[in-house]
Amino acid sequence: MSKRTLDSPEAIRFLVDSFYEKVQADDFIGPIFTDVAHVDWAKHLPKMYAFWENIILGNDAYHGHPFRPHLLINQQHTLTLDHFERWLKLFSETLTEHFEGTNAELTRQRATQIALVWNHKFEYINNDSHMGG
Repeated sequence: MSKRTLDSPEAIRFLVDSFYEKVQADDFIGPIFTDVAHVDWAKHLPKMYAFWENIILGNDAYHGHPFRPHLLINQQHTLTLDHFERWLKLFSETLTEHFEGTNAELTRQRATQIALVWNHKFEYINNDSHMGG
């Protein structure tokens, strides 16, 4: 199967759908989406299409605050580096399996940045709360 370039809303939808199929099948982070967050996929996936379109295509499809809902999840189930590493591994695998070209590599870099920054924020939040802060 030939690889696609990541340069259209359709390609981004395919990326997101393929990625979240992996997530839902994953025994480590899948339960966080299904059992902890109780993700409504019919609502979540269009938000993710818009989020990644905004990043990859530079359009203004996404309007929201992606960090906020994850804060609520973290209150129920502490998110750790292991979670972010698994998320990034699955995302990167999805890119490698289906896509090639500059946008795919840039998207991998952006996903890596997001995982690192968010992990850092959650480490700070979780360590702060353990110290009674």
